[in-house]
Amino acid sequence: MELNIHAPLDKEVVKKLKIGDMVYITGTIYTARDAAHKRMAEILAKGGELPIDIKDNIIYYMGPSPAREGRPIGSAGPTTASRMDKYTPDLLDLGLGGMIGKGKRSAEVKEAIVRNSSVYFAAIGGAGALLSKAIVQSEVVAYDDLGTEAIRRLEVKDFPAIVVIDSEGNDLYNKSQS
Repeated sequence: MELNIHAPLDKEVVKKLKIGDMVYITGTIYTARDAAHKRMAEILAKGGELPIDIKDNIIYYMGPSPAREGRPIGSAGPTTASRMDKYTPDLLDLGLGGMIGKGKRSAEVKEAIVRNSSVYFAAIGGAGALLSKAIVQSEVVAYDDLGTEAIRRLEVKDFPAIVVIDSEGNDLYNKSQS
C-alpha cells in the first residue's frame, strides 16, 4: 500500500502502518548518526535535555555530502541503522516516533518500537542523490562541530520510505523466516 504521511508522526497513523507499506513523508524530520547519538546519550545520562524535541519526530540516520549550488543538501542516503541500536531504546522511550535508515535492528530496538508504538522505515541505500530531491530545506540545529554528523532539521516533501518494522513488531527483513 502507498500512503502519504506527515511528520511529526501521529500515533494513530503509525498504528495503521504495516510492513511493506510504501510511504511518502512530508514535514519536519531530523538527522542524527553515531556521534550525535553518543552525545545525546551522554546528555541524558547526566540528566540533561536533548537539543531537539524528539516527541513523535523521526530521526533519519544520514550524513549528507556538501550541497551543490542552489540545493539545500547534497547526497542524502541512509546509513546502517544498527550502529545506533545501543542508543535507540532510550530515545524511543522518550517519545521518538520513528527512524529512517537501512538494515536490520536488534531485538531490543524491536521491543522498544512495540512498547512505544513507533515505526522503523528503510530508505533505499545507494539512492542518496535521488532522496536528496525530496529535501526542500536543511538547517544544522545542534553539534555543528560534528560536520556531516551534526543534527539537522530537514523539511521534506514526499520523502520515499518503506515500513520495515511496524508498531506491532513485524519485521520485513525477517518476514520470510516467520
